[in-house]
Amino acid sequence: MRWIKNILALIGVFAIGGVIYAGIIASQFDPKAGAVYTHMISTLIRTGDIAKATVHKVEVAKDVSAEDVVESLNSVANEMGIKPVGDLPLSKEVEARTGKKQPYVRVLSYCHPNIAVDMVKFSMAYGAYLPCRIVIMEDSRTHRLWLYALDMDMMIHGGHTLPPHMLEKGNKVKHILYTMMDKAASGEF
Repeated sequence: MRWIKNILALIGVFAIGGVIYAGIIASQFDPKAGAVYTHMISTLIRTGDIAKATVHKVEVAKDVSAEDVVESLNSVANEMGIKPVGDLPLSKEVEARTGKKQPYVRVLSYCHPNIAVDMVKFSMAYGAYLPCRIVIMEDSRTHRLWLYALDMDMMIHGGHTLPPHMLEKGNKVKHILYTMMDKAASGEF
């Protein structure tokens, strides 16, 4: 019985130490980091899928076609000063290779060159997030279209607080991408 008490006491010491350590580390992070990771972890626990926990998604209105979504995304991108830099009609490519009909998947890439260069100068690791991608996908069960992009809050608020000029640039890109997605999902141009 005594060894059980010792083990429980040791677990308690590690738990208290872990909480203190986490508090020290968390105090160095962006004030919104806790909310970002709480959302990510709760989504991961609920779904068991890390990809679902790290994306932002928007359902496309029923009366909006995939081509309307593409046209809207490119139109809004142009209006908001971000460049379309890539277009991969993935499902068409697979259909051409296999001869089998595929659910619609198209990957569109966008970049704000000045902000991209500043982000990479700040941290070369941001290069892995370039260019920004918006994926148009058809749910194979419901045949509804969805728009997916990376959850920009992780990049902006997931670590140490960004310097003000970088925070402004990160929020600008997030605003542009999410606005593009919202407008395209409703068919706005």
